[in-house]
Amino acid sequence: MDLVLELPRSVLLALWLAADTPDRAVLVDALQSDDEPHTVQRRPAADDPVRDDVDEEPLGALLDACGGTPRDVAIVLPVPGDPGATPAVVSSAATEAGEAVLVRTPDACFVAVPVVERFGSALEPGHLVTWEVSDVPDWRHAVHARTGSLQEAERELRQGLIEATEALTRLEVARWRPDAAQTVAALRDLELPAWRLPDGLDGRRLRVLASAARLRAIVALAGQDDGAAVSLWQADQRSTALREVDRMARRAMAAASSQLTG
Repeated sequence: MDLVLELPRSVLLALWLAADTPDRAVLVDALQSDDEPHTVQRRPAADDPVRDDVDEEPLGALLDACGGTPRDVAIVLPVPGDPGATPAVVSSAATEAGEAVLVRTPDACFVAVPVVERFGSALEPGHLVTWEVSDVPDWRHAVHARTGSLQEAERELRQGLIEATEALTRLEVARWRPDAAQTVAALRDLELPAWRLPDGLDGRRLRVLASAARLRAIVALAGQDDGAAVSLWQADQRSTALREVDRMARRAMAAASSQLTG
């Protein structure tokens, strides 16, 4: 199977929503790619007595909800033990999904979590995606406090990559299996698919997104085994270094995907 450098669905949606005049048809094609048509479910409020009556709507319902301007958009990429700025009401669902998009317009403030159901085989995979939408309080302060600026994230990513690479080199007690080494080499040369990104994306954002996506892919590959560590200490130190690389990559990706108007 050919390697493809991918971005989380929430990141793609956030980038398109931040575009000046997103073309809805192009946006939908870029977001869905090879998925089945995405659907949307609005989750009832916690104090709503009717909890089981949840309507399913087409993706256009989510895009309509995002239609007001000025519009603030951000993403979160939570993992167990590190929820970031994820609103509490969707913390569990967003952590399981590994992502969510936050939107604020003059008429609404909500979070959308893409719940993915996989089907098919490894050679012919399929995905059913349902965006679960929940109303939340204003999330902007929490996102800014946890994510910071794009410049800060890029600087941390660059410096942290050097430190983490040195740590992994010291802790690697055996060569990676040949197929893994070849995959890492291929990932370093991959670019994000331009057709899935809005035109006119800022060069710095694009550079940070691509670097973060490559790092997360490499971390996922390296995390498949213990790197032939011969002790629990070595395995733990290697795992810690990989988690730190992933944390920096997630923070950088979040910073590059956010657009706040005020």
